[in-house]
Amino acid sequence: MNQRVRIDLTVLLPDLPHEADECVQRIEAALRMEDGIDKVHVTTEGGTDTAALCVHFDATLMSVSDVERLARSTGAQIASKYGHLTVPLQVIGAEDAGIGIERAIKDLPGVLSASVNLPAQQASIEFDREVTDAKALREKLDALGFASSSTSQADAQPGNDNRGIRAWYQRHRELAWSLGAGVFLVAGFALERWLDAPRGMVVALYLCAYLLGGLDLVTHWAKAAMSGRVSFNIDLLMLLAALGAAVLGAWAEGAFLLFLFSLAHALEHAALGRARNAIRALGELAPRWAMIQRGEDTVRVPVEQVQPSDIVIIRSGESIPVDGEVTEGTSSVNQAPITGESVPVSKAAGDEVFAGTINGDGVLHVRATRVVGDRTLDRVVTLVAEAQAQKAPTQLFTERFERIFVPVILVADLLLIVIPPLFGVWDLSTSFYRGMALLVAASPCALALGTPAAVLTGIAQAARSGVLIKGGAHMENLGQLRALALDKTGTLTEGQPEVTDVVAYAGEDERELLRIAAGIELHSQHPLATAVVRAAEKRELVPSPATDVQSITGRGIRGTVDGNPVAVGNLELWADVGGPIPDEIRQATDKLQAAGRSTMAVEFAGRWLGVLGVADRPREGVAATLDRLRALGIGPIVMLTGDNAGVGNAVGKEVGVDEVRSGLLPEDKVTAIRELIAAHGQVAMVGDGVNDAPALANATVGIAMGGAGTAVALETADVALMADDLGKLVFAVGLSRQARSVIRQNLYLSLTVIATLVLATTTGFFGIGPAVLVHEGSTLVVVANALRMLRYSGD
Repeated sequence: MNQRVRIDLTVLLPDLPHEADECVQRIEAALRMEDGIDKVHVTTEGGTDTAALCVHFDATLMSVSDVERLARSTGAQIASKYGHLTVPLQVIGAEDAGIGIERAIKDLPGVLSASVNLPAQQASIEFDREVTDAKALREKLDALGFASSSTSQADAQPGNDNRGIRAWYQRHRELAWSLGAGVFLVAGFALERWLDAPRGMVVALYLCAYLLGGLDLVTHWAKAAMSGRVSFNIDLLMLLAALGAAVLGAWAEGAFLLFLFSLAHALEHAALGRARNAIRALGELAPRWAMIQRGEDTVRVPVEQVQPSDIVIIRSGESIPVDGEVTEGTSSVNQAPITGESVPVSKAAGDEVFAGTINGDGVLHVRATRVVGDRTLDRVVTLVAEAQAQKAPTQLFTERFERIFVPVILVADLLLIVIPPLFGVWDLSTSFYRGMALLVAASPCALALGTPAAVLTGIAQAARSGVLIKGGAHMENLGQLRALALDKTGTLTEGQPEVTDVVAYAGEDERELLRIAAGIELHSQHPLATAVVRAAEKRELVPSPATDVQSITGRGIRGTVDGNPVAVGNLELWADVGGPIPDEIRQATDKLQAAGRSTMAVEFAGRWLGVLGVADRPREGVAATLDRLRALGIGPIVMLTGDNAGVGNAVGKEVGVDEVRSGLLPEDKVTAIRELIAAHGQVAMVGDGVNDAPALANATVGIAMGGAGTAVALETADVALMADDLGKLVFAVGLSRQARSVIRQNLYLSLTVIATLVLATTTGFFGIGPAVLVHEGSTLVVVANALRMLRYSGD
C-alpha cells in the first residue's frame, strides 16, 4: 500500500540556501536507497508557503513516523556535513584573476565547490563542515589576499567621516597609483625627449612609473606564486610584455603599457561599481532604526532588535523598517523600491507592507511579521547576490576559451621570438620586440569582462525595476523565449472571485437579491460566499443577520433571514426537496455557466429572487500585455488551468490566448510544458510559485507572480515579478534580449580586436604603444557597452 508524506525542507535542512541546492539532491538520493521508499521529490503543493520534500513509501513496511524520523536523521547528517558561504571579495587586479581565485578556493581543505563572479566581486562556496567552517574559510581567504569585506579599511575605522585625502586614497587607491604612474611616465618622456637629461635619471623615472603602474598587478601575481597557484593568465602576459620592453631598452613603451593597463583597471572597477552599487543600494533602503510601541511608551531601537508581533510606528515620509500588517491608520505607500510599481498603493488595517518601501502622508501602526534577516528585502538582496555569482553559458564558454588560449599564445610567442632569427627572417631584437607586442595584443581582457559585466548590469537593472532574475543563465534564456505558458488563477486573473452578474427573477429587486444572499453568506468562508459579501459592501447594502445556518457541502447554504427561510447555492441544492425550478432560473444559470461563471440561485420566503454569477476576473491590461509579448515574437501563448473547459475557454477568449488547456492536474501541466519544449524549444511558464512549482521547474524559465508576498515564489522560480504585474514580463524579456545583444556585441568586438592586434603586432604594423591603446580601449568599450543597460526602461 503506497502512501506519501510531506516534510518541510527548512526542518530537514535549516541552512538551506534554496531547494535547488545539491544538499537536497543528496538527501533525496540517500532516502531512495532505503527499503520501503519508492519515490522522493521536492514539491510546493498543498497551499503552503514553503518547499517540502514529498516521500512516497510502502505503508506495509514503514509508518509515517518512521519516514519522518528517517528523513530528519538523514537531513541532520547532511546539514552537519555540508555548509554554504557567499563571500564578498576585494577589488581584483586583473580580469581573469577570478579564475585563479576560484582554483585557489577549491584547493583549500574542505572546499567542495567554488564559483567566483569577478564583476560582482563575490565567491559562492560549498564546504565540508567536518574539515572546515565559515570562519576558517574567511581567515584563509584573508591570508591569500582576498579580503572578505567589501568595505575599505578607511570606511571601517570608528569615527571616520570619509573626508579628506587619506579617505579618498583608501577608496581610490588603484586610480591613485595609476595616475602616479602617468605622472612619472610624462616626466621621464619629457626629460628624455626635450631636456636631454641623463639616461640614469630618465630610467629612474620610468622605473617609478613601472612600480606604480604594475604594483597591483605584481602584488596579486606574487601572492599567487607564493601560494603555489601560478597560472598562465593575463597578469602573466602583461608582466612579461613590460619586462620584455625593459630588456629591449624600450622603457617608455613598457611604462606606457603598465600605465594604461592600470588606468583601464581603475576605470573598469569604477564602472562596474555602478552596477554593484545598484544592488547594494537595495540593502540600504530600510532604515537602521525603528519606533516601536512598548506599553504606553514609544521607543526608538535598532531595527535588528524588532521582534515579530512588535507594533512599529511609521510616520509620514519615513521608510518602513520591517515586513508587517497594518493594524491602525491609513496612508499611501510607495512600493517602487521593492515591486517597481510607479504609483503609490493605498494601505489600511489588514494590508501588508514591506521593508524598504516609503510611507506617504498618514501615520501607520504595523505589526511586524518578518524582521531583519527574513524580510522580503533581505531575501531579494540575498538572492540577487547569489544570482550575481551564477555564470551565464557565454561566460563559461569564454572562461574555457581563455584557459586554452593563454597557454597557446605563450607557446606561440616563444616560437615567434626564437624561430625567425634562426632562419634569418628577423634579427633577435625585432623578433623579441614583436613577441612582447604580441603578448599585449593577445591578452583577452575585453573577452573576459564583456559577458559578466553585461550579466551583472542586466540583473541590477531588473532588480531596480521589480524583476528578480536569479542568474546569468536565466537572463540569457529569457531573451530566447519562443513560447509561453501561463496559469490562469492569480496569473491571468486577479486570483479571487467577484460577483459579475446579478440576474433578478420576474420583477424582483437586484439590491434585495444581493442583500438577502449576503446576509446568509456572512456565515460561510467559501471564496464564492466572500465574493457575495464584498459585492454587497461595494453597493453599501446592509445584510440582515441570519440564523439556523446550515452549509451543504458542494451545493450551497440554508438558513433563516428576517424570520423567513433562505437558500443560496447551485441548482443541486434543490434536488433533495424536489421543488420545481422555474425555466427562467434554469436558463439564466445555463447562460452564465456558458460564459464561464460559477452560479448561485437565491430563494427567499418561498419565492425565487434570481441568480448570481461569480467569476475570477482577468487582470486589468492583461490582453494588451499578451499582444506586446507577441510583438516580441513570443508565440504560441497557452493557458494551463485546472478549471473546467467552460471557465477556461471563457477566460482564454477574453484575454486572447492562443490555446487553452483545461482540467489539468499539476502533473498534467508538467506534461504540457514538456510538449511545448519539444515543439518550440525555449518555453517559459508563469505561475504563482506554489501550486505551479512542478511546471515552473520543468520550463526553460520559471516565472513567479507576486514575489513580494510569497516566499516560495522567490525560492522556486528562475524569475520573480515582484509587483505581481504581468506587464513586467514584457520589460524582463526586452531587457534580456538587450543583454543577449550586448553580450554578442562584446564577444564579437573582443575577438575581432584580438585577431586584428595579433596580425598587426606580428607583422610589425603595430608596436607595443598602439597595441596597448587599442587593447585597453576595447576593454573600456565593452564595459561601457554593458553599462548602457542601466538606462533600459522597456519603452
